[in-house]
Amino acid sequence: MNPAEQFLNSAGNRRRFLGSSAGMAAGMVGITEASLKAGPNDRVSAGVIGMRSRGRVLARHLTALPNADVVAVCDVDANLLPKVSDDIRAAQGFSPQLVRDFRRLLDDPSINAVVIAAPDHWHALMTIMACQAGKDVYVEKPVSHNIHEGQQMQIAAARYGRIVQTGLQQRSMSHFQSAVAAVRAGRIGTVRLARAWTTHRRRVGGTRQTTRPRGVNHDLWLGPAPAQEFDSRRFHYNWRWYWDFGTGELGNWGVHMLDTARWGLNLELPQRVSATGGLYHLTDQETPDTLNVNYSYSDATILWEHRQWSTRTIEGRSAAAAFYGDRGALIVDRGGWKIYDGDDSLACDADCRDTRHMADFIECVRTRREPAATLRIGRLSSTLAHLGNIASRLGREIRFNSSAMEFGDDSEANTLLSREYRREWPLPAV
Repeated sequence: MNPAEQFLNSAGNRRRFLGSSAGMAAGMVGITEASLKAGPNDRVSAGVIGMRSRGRVLARHLTALPNADVVAVCDVDANLLPKVSDDIRAAQGFSPQLVRDFRRLLDDPSINAVVIAAPDHWHALMTIMACQAGKDVYVEKPVSHNIHEGQQMQIAAARYGRIVQTGLQQRSMSHFQSAVAAVRAGRIGTVRLARAWTTHRRRVGGTRQTTRPRGVNHDLWLGPAPAQEFDSRRFHYNWRWYWDFGTGELGNWGVHMLDTARWGLNLELPQRVSATGGLYHLTDQETPDTLNVNYSYSDATILWEHRQWSTRTIEGRSAAAAFYGDRGALIVDRGGWKIYDGDDSLACDADCRDTRHMADFIECVRTRREPAATLRIGRLSSTLAHLGNIASRLGREIRFNSSAMEFGDDSEANTLLSREYRREWPLPAV
């Protein structure tokens, strides 16, 4: 019996949804306490790429691990690096190397692994190049900017024998593990419908600035994307809402919660996808601010919904996944999970996600075992986001052949499997 099943059968699991069970839950993740206390001679030297937001957070979690050192940080915006360096020095006792071109990290033989927190349009190129350079990789979600890139990334990781952990932190959270175990154990009966969502107010747009800030290498930031003038509305963070660089809310929150839905139902990719919605309120972006997606499988359905302009929640939670069975419903988010309308009203609280997910990655670099969120897992769940975006952009249902990873004779949809790359930055051949 695995730890999640033990939890489900224990007497102590009938308690308040937001109680004090994080300590017990922490014992169910895929890493061991020993891995968090590794000796000083078994260390991983890591470089972190993209230091605006997620990269800074992930670097902080790396410095909290006794078996990892952040030896280099990289960003095309030189203005970010001094403060990041100070924070890392304070945490680990020495300063990392400050780098503006990620290729210097790949050329450095002393670096074992790279953490990629650059914008979506860079994920595939950096990951493939890192694998070719003999580095293990932690890459944020979505793993790729399009479906074809994800396939090439997986080929590269296998060909070069690299460990790749993807930024699906919920895979390392014990309460998500036990929620999936509850669904699969039949605690809410037969489940043929799952739902995932996020609802909140986004602050986007702002005053357009076309003068490139001093210290920013905008051409390198663009990389494989089309050449264009600097636009502050498409730069830090808000690049997510423009197709040249990002994948919208589906690639932002959607990948996390769709991954949970797919995981709980033990599904891979759907046969049919349809989407409705559009850009109704936030006119300073390209990706939909309102979207509903229907993913149709042979014997189950996954529904996605996002609203970027509303704080009205679904099932009382702003970002979550729900499983609806014939004997109850299970709702899970980053605060915990609970079963409703069932014979057995189980509940579980949350535990820490980022530190354990990063610790899992470092342990896998050291031991060469498979990480909690493999590249294949990340690729499949990112593909769900891409399929939803393709159906939305085409304004019609699409039919997907998951064996061939294409849309049959639908040339319009097949065009969106990949993208055009700038001559200077093609997708590396693997």
